[in-house]
Amino acid sequence: MIITNFSKQSNEFKEPKVLKAKPHWQGQNLSDTAVKGKDTKMRDPAPDSLILNNLNRGRVAIFIDGLSLFHTALQLGIEIDYVKLLCHLTSGSRLLRAFFYTGVDISNEKQQGFLLWMRRNGYRVVAKELVVPAENFKKSNLNVEIAVDMITLAPYYDTAVLVSGDGDLAYAVNAVSRMGVRVEVVSLQTTTSESLIDVADCFIDLDSIKTHIQKDSNLGYSYRTASNSNL
Repeated sequence: MIITNFSKQSNEFKEPKVLKAKPHWQGQNLSDTAVKGKDTKMRDPAPDSLILNNLNRGRVAIFIDGLSLFHTALQLGIEIDYVKLLCHLTSGSRLLRAFFYTGVDISNEKQQGFLLWMRRNGYRVVAKELVVPAENFKKSNLNVEIAVDMITLAPYYDTAVLVSGDGDLAYAVNAVSRMGVRVEVVSLQTTTSESLIDVADCFIDLDSIKTHIQKDSNLGYSYRTASNSNL
């Protein structure tokens, strides 16, 4: 298990550096110093979920870059169980919202069924239709939507969990941090921008938690399409 945590309670951890407290996060010290993920990476024998449970995370909002997570799952050779993922990222805290951002192909019934299932199982899906640029392959970028939602909702949550490794989101993370929000970045360390790790209070490598969030091989979900749903 690999976890880099830049925000530790003084009564639980001993740090050689002086940490600057943020007024919104009572009883917990947050570091405003930019720290490289590789230089401070720790190996802790305790599961990361136990570490997170020891923190006063308050109300949690989760922001998942669906395309980024999809490619990470391919690299790790696993299929994500989104129920397990939601439970693991919430880690016993009070969940405000869990957003899932993705590009959609309206002609893809399988994808439509998957997104309907996501909506019925705890996720607020934010979708944008895929576009075909000159390179002749479909792509979408929802960084603007993620950044706007993180900043707009910041007064209503205490901890943001960002599942993305895109450095373009570093400015939004820094903005909500200045508002007193704790930010946890969850991504694959080898593909995560250093600028994003620098501004996060906590970084969790997806490779270290894959056993907790992967789908069991003997289980499966029946994703319903809009045409065969009775809802």
